[in-house]
Amino acid sequence: MSTLRVAHTVWDGTLLEGEGTVTFESSGIGIYPVSWPSRAEQASGMTGPEELMAAALSSCFSMALSNGLTDAGTPPTQLSTRATTAFRPGSGITGIHLTVHGEVPGLDEKAFVAAAEEARANCPVRRSLAGTRVTLTATLG
Repeated sequence: MSTLRVAHTVWDGTLLEGEGTVTFESSGIGIYPVSWPSRAEQASGMTGPEELMAAALSSCFSMALSNGLTDAGTPPTQLSTRATTAFRPGSGITGIHLTVHGEVPGLDEKAFVAAAEEARANCPVRRSLAGTRVTLTATLG
């Protein structure tokens, strides 16, 4: 059976002058404001689709990498992943860059980068973003 997660947005007004809220229904973690200026210019205390996408990818990638490393017999002590989503008004999302720093006892840099590339290619959120270029920087600690 599939697990379902739900977020919902209420938008009031036009794209350029309106604003809305994103509600995380499944987790109940909160309601967050969104607006076009916060998406296309400065965040100004609001979130947007690209930041939400970055959160989804960084957490999914970290889980996939942790699982892959553990399955290979080298469980990580810690993984710290940053996802940066690039958005250009008129063009859309132009790419996502992952930067991961890992603490993995008994693993060398080459093996860590290979495991990170495997996780980048196969985490479920990444696969759902197949039309988006996702790049990666991996370092070991």
